[in-house]
Amino acid sequence: MADIRPFPAYRPAPGLEAKIAALPYDVYNRQEACQVVAANPESFLAIDRAETGFGPQVDTYAPEVYERAAKLLRERIAEGKFMREEKPCYYLYEQIMDGRSQAGIVACASIDDYRNNVIKKHENTRADKEQDRIRHVDVCNMQTGPIFLAYRASSLLKDIMETVKAEKPVYDFISEDGIGHRVWVIDDDKKISDIREEFARIPAIYIADGHHRCASAVKVGLKRREENPGYTGEEDFNYFLSVLFPDEELRILDYNRVVRDLNGYDAEGFLARIGQAFQVEKKGPEPFRPGRKGEFGMYLEDQWYCLTAKEEILSRDAVEGLDVSLLQNHLLEPVLGIRDPKTDKRIDFVGGIRGLEELERRVHGDMKVAFSLYPTSIGELFAVADAGRLMPPKSTWFEPKLRSGLFLHNL
Repeated sequence: MADIRPFPAYRPAPGLEAKIAALPYDVYNRQEACQVVAANPESFLAIDRAETGFGPQVDTYAPEVYERAAKLLRERIAEGKFMREEKPCYYLYEQIMDGRSQAGIVACASIDDYRNNVIKKHENTRADKEQDRIRHVDVCNMQTGPIFLAYRASSLLKDIMETVKAEKPVYDFISEDGIGHRVWVIDDDKKISDIREEFARIPAIYIADGHHRCASAVKVGLKRREENPGYTGEEDFNYFLSVLFPDEELRILDYNRVVRDLNGYDAEGFLARIGQAFQVEKKGPEPFRPGRKGEFGMYLEDQWYCLTAKEEILSRDAVEGLDVSLLQNHLLEPVLGIRDPKTDKRIDFVGGIRGLEELERRVHGDMKVAFSLYPTSIGELFAVADAGRLMPPKSTWFEPKLRSGLFLHNL
């Protein structure tokens, strides 16, 4: 029973939304973030990555960085660059990429639902990565980056969203990467009531993307509870900013692998060794994209191969049956010696948005062999989370990414 509630968002003043909206803070390194902010000082990245306002001598995680983020946010609100809704509302946020639409409801989700596993995760988080966003949210007193949540589609919510889409959006723009963004305010009391009641009937919500942002938001909420022992549970710090998408509209891209060497094998010996677990078919120089589950592309010495998992290594287990697990357990670890892909410096990961050409480029540069994977499905993600299990690292790549700065949740 999910508690998904409306809230009075701070959002860009009309006409500023395209300048303010920014990709998530963690898709950039420091140099890239500085370049973005230099080109567009209004970008929300100036707040999300406030170290862009300092020279390299100031540490990314220095106290003054977080203080600058809070100061910039207060100034921009005072300057009228952000407005606040007069009442708690839901919002509809649609993104259009390559002609395909995904639309989600912007709302606040309960930290207790996260703690009680009504909101389910499929990845572990790292305390060091959490700490940065904990400090950012706490010092700014604002959640600025929404968590990407998913749910099993509801016909009632679908009908409401279609009705809302027939109205004029408050924002309608195309970002520099060609993604279309449209936003509607859902302020009708009947729709607000129906949405909240329908989510209360949904037994489980799933974190699709943003595990670290989510864990950080929850920990800030728990910190505020400790600081306010008389809390009622209704305070804003008990909830975190989210966009909730129906599963049928989501698209997961492949998350591919490149490895630096063949672990002592020559190409001939390597092909023979992997033939124990996979059928190996040479495809030639044209990029090969797997067409079904259990099938992998491999690029080695200017040639593409199709690897098909043999029957004996397939599994019905929610985790062991994932393609990322098959590759890890039957090739990367036993043949190439990649025991822990989270820490091994010999492996790197390439999001599917970069295309197969990026795999070829890496092999022609600093890597020896590349593997293209068939994308994990949203159903597989749900199955892993429902089983209380975790996916291997770098199992899913969601596109398009949610923009930061379009919706802010004040604590």
